[in-house]
This record gives sequence, C-alpha cells and structure tokens, in this order.
Amino acid sequence: MAEAAREGRAGLRNVVVGESAISTIDGLRGVLSYRGIDIHELAEHSTFEETAWLLHEGTLPSRRDLEAYTADLARERPVPAAVVDLLRGLKGAHPMASLRTAVSALGALESGGGDEARPVDAARRLIAQTATLTAAIERVRTGLEPIPPDPSLGHAANFLYMLTGSPPGAERARAMDLALVLHADHEFNASTFAARVAASTLADVHGAVTAALATLKGPLHGGANEAVMRSLESIGSVEATEAHVRETLAAKKKLMGFGHAVYKTEDPRATHLRRISRRLAEAAGDTRWFTMSERMEEVVRREKGLYPNVDFYSASAYRLLGIATDLFTPVFAVSRIAGWTAHVLEQLANNRLIRPESDYIGPRNVRYVPLSER
Repeated sequence: MAEAAREGRAGLRNVVVGESAISTIDGLRGVLSYRGIDIHELAEHSTFEETAWLLHEGTLPSRRDLEAYTADLARERPVPAAVVDLLRGLKGAHPMASLRTAVSALGALESGGGDEARPVDAARRLIAQTATLTAAIERVRTGLEPIPPDPSLGHAANFLYMLTGSPPGAERARAMDLALVLHADHEFNASTFAARVAASTLADVHGAVTAALATLKGPLHGGANEAVMRSLESIGSVEATEAHVRETLAAKKKLMGFGHAVYKTEDPRATHLRRISRRLAEAAGDTRWFTMSERMEEVVRREKGLYPNVDFYSASAYRLLGIATDLFTPVFAVSRIAGWTAHVLEQLANNRLIRPESDYIGPRNVRYVPLSER
C-alpha cells in the first residue's frame, strides 16, 4: 500500500498542492479555460493583450481598460541598454539561457538593485519586455542590431517586427497573436509551480520568473516544439514520414509532440494551432512542414491512439512565421509570462511558504565510522 501511495505521488501526479482562480483543465474532456472562459472562445475572439488582462484582473477588460493597458505595455517594452550589452556577450549561448539571464539582470536593475517597489508594476513590465528581449536575442546572435519597439503595433505584431525588421501582414500578425493567447497559461505546470514556489519565499517577481524560465528550459517541459521541428527536419519529406514514425515506435522511442500528462484526448490548443499552421502554409505556398505534420499525426493516431499536444503544430507554425527553431521555447515564454506573473501575484496575495515533505527511503540507525577506521 505504501509503495502504491508513493507511486501515485511521483512527480506530484494527482496531488493538489494549492488553490487558484486563474485557469483550469479537464483532461478527460479536453477542456482548458482562463478565468472560466473556454480557450476556444478566447482563440476565436481575444487578443494577447486582452488575455493578459483577463489572467491578471479576473474579468475581461472594458474598451477603455484595454486601450489603457495596451498603451501601458507599449510604453514598457524598451529594455535598458545594459541588458542589451549583456546579450551581446551571450551571443553564443542557447536563447533560453540568454533569456533567463537577461530577466535576472532586469531584476538586478529594478529600483537600483533593491527590492521591487510594486510587484504588479514589475509583472506588467515583464509581460512587455520579454518579447523585446527575445527579439533582441535573435538579432544580436545573428549579427544584427536590435530593433526598437514600435508603440503603434499590437504586442504580437510588434514582436514579429522586432524579430524580422518588417511589420507583418494581418494574417501573420493574427497567427502570432493567437499562438500567444493559446500558450498564456496552463494551470500548475512545472514552470508555473516553480514560479509560485519562489514567490512563496517572498522572492521578487523577476526572481520568480527566472525560476520559471530555468524550469521551462528543460527539454521535458519547454523544448518539445523545438524537438518536433528537429524531427521534421530529419525526416525531410512527406514520403519518408510514415516509415520514420513506424521505426521510431518499433524502437520504443518517444515521439515529441504527442500525448500529454493531463489531456486524455486532443489538447484543445492543438486544434487551433493545426488550423494556424495550415493557413500559414497555404498563404506561403509551402505546405511541406504542415503536410508532414498532418501525416505524422495520422500514423501516430492509428498506431498508438495518441493525440497531438500544444507543441506539435506550433513547431511548423513558428517555422512558417520565420522563427528559428531554437527560439521556439523563448517564444513560449513571450506568451507564458502573462500566466507566470498572474500566478506570482496570486501567490503573494494569500501567501504561505510552499514547503512539502518527502518519504525518506534511505538507511536508518547507521553508526558513524571514524576516519581512521574507514
């Protein structure tokens, strides 16, 4: 019985560790909602700015609220020159390592290196600045100058502009905006929980987000869409896709982008990302990555009964948006920063130090042996 109990708690599976009013998942029915609003409704009607407000404030904004909030985010987008200089010195690092370090540096510069004056202000700045940092990381490491943010553009369109140097068309801007909405929060996932644990110690907002970024960097959490793209690149063609999937399954290797720790049916976010990928592919006249993904999904569903998760179609969608493969996880953070900071503020509002216990399984009553007798 004790062994079964331990097995049931491994990885904190099925263990409720706290309360939250931010988002919820029904894995059996494939339902995700932010503040009680179904993700499908948000995907159809919302923008990232509206979604970020919803996650933080608990309700949808009025037109006046949204206009003021959008202007606030635009005003907060620039980052200190010292942080951009730091990125220049990190140009050989993985983009996630650079982003993690840059956010920590921003925290060190807040209030002259002291504690943040108001966590809610720091949270809003981070939502705005994470996109700027991610675009700057890509520009610097490819030998280009960072592009200052354009306050006339929405958050998603501005990110693509800072990344590529050209304002995106409406189709591409909406595709990026929708991807940001879909990735904005997902209950107590690993990075969000890491942020809440850090916040529970009364660490500052930048410190809690740095903990989240360090957690997201792990390939079992944030690197899956990057791995999906690497897999598609290695396959190379639609014709080779089915054989690759069969060989991978026969070797009992994991196919990234399929299955989920919570969802037992299709991840509702994947439904929209499949549509985004198809539309971008058709608009670009380059359907190879989407068709390969679609073929892979068909084979995996038939052979293993597994559904794609949020990472699967986001890989081909991001590639079609011109985003480098190893920048996929930082782009995840550009969105999830809204959820992370909402959770940090919720934790601080009713805080209690998160300090779980463990089942000790080591030896007991061991006698100390003096060094001369060892």
